[in-house]
Amino acid sequence: MTIHQSIQHRTDVIFDSLVRLRRDFHRHPELSGEEGRTAAVITNYLKELGLEVYKGIGGHGVVGVLRGDGTGKKIAWRADMDALSMEVNDDQLFSSIHNDIHHFCGHDVHMTIALGIANNLVHHKEDIKGTVFFIFQPSEENYQGAKAMINDGLLDLIDPDEIYGTHISPMPVGLVASKPGFLFADYKKITITFREPAQETGLEAYTKELFVDLQNRKDESSFWDTRNLMDPEIGIGNPKTIFHDYITVRSDFEVIHKDGDIQVTSMVSASSKAIMDSIPIKLRDKINESSYKALLKHIKFAEKGLLYSTQRANIQNDPTLAKNAIRTMSEIYGDDHAIPLYGVIPDGRGDDFAYFQDKIPGVYFLLGGSNFKKGIIAMPHSLGFRVDEGSIKAGVNYFSTLLLEQTNK
Repeated sequence: MTIHQSIQHRTDVIFDSLVRLRRDFHRHPELSGEEGRTAAVITNYLKELGLEVYKGIGGHGVVGVLRGDGTGKKIAWRADMDALSMEVNDDQLFSSIHNDIHHFCGHDVHMTIALGIANNLVHHKEDIKGTVFFIFQPSEENYQGAKAMINDGLLDLIDPDEIYGTHISPMPVGLVASKPGFLFADYKKITITFREPAQETGLEAYTKELFVDLQNRKDESSFWDTRNLMDPEIGIGNPKTIFHDYITVRSDFEVIHKDGDIQVTSMVSASSKAIMDSIPIKLRDKINESSYKALLKHIKFAEKGLLYSTQRANIQNDPTLAKNAIRTMSEIYGDDHAIPLYGVIPDGRGDDFAYFQDKIPGVYFLLGGSNFKKGIIAMPHSLGFRVDEGSIKAGVNYFSTLLLEQTNK
């Protein structure tokens, strides 16, 4: 039996216990900053596995440390812990004990997968040359937990070479996917400031039109229907996807007349960092060709946004690690299970895992949780959110294999 066959066998052995664990998390969801019970369950599980455990990091954050039997790379795996405030009818047999707090984003599954990976790798400790850190992060839903853990000394406690994490997605169960660079579009608020002319010259209308002209997707485009993200012909899994190289512009402008200036602000999104960074340059070039050139004061990314601020980090996968990770899992589990993505999701999603990526090169994966034949659609934050629990087995297998391979490189 190969090591990876042994990993799959171990996952089969512990699968039923992992399902029970997931359902316990699901029944007892806790909001951001209130994850005390969740942290206690995680802490006890990790201690029973024999890991070094640290708790109370950045709130209710927990870290487990698995040291292998040799000298290898130090790899971190992150799972988020908090739940959502939602008024929904959760009619599952293991539904939440609360009417208005639910794990309708899949964090219960994420934690269970992380604990399953820890269980599996402890069982194969003699095959691990390096060190694996398991980071259980609070307060993801409010985008505060990762920064809180970092500010509380997480990276003084552990010093990983790489970091990985995943999120349940509406892809079919059994699929795992990722890509270099952005997985989600970045959103920034941009302000253009002019000296306001003494007489009305159409400057405000001109500036709004500048922003509107940035958008490179027509109103009638299939791009706007997010159901097309999964389309085999134009979706994010096809090299010919329509969800790439785009800029979109929100229609609600903010206009301020102050101290003889006029400031016009818009929220823009872009599918890559390079495109986002180019937007102020594009705007300046256009203005320099206009009659308003002499009135321009500055163009800048604003600190406070209509939706997000420029301080909101965005997922930015390390190109080499992302390609290698998908290749590693596809070679072992098949290229019909681990697939590369080509498009960038444009509907405002994000994850503060990005703050870890600011410090450590890493990769964020999408893990399929849907079973369309059973009517199970794992669309996070949706009222009908459900997860095929087979995704737990898939996640534990794929990521145990990945972490083992990475620590030994």
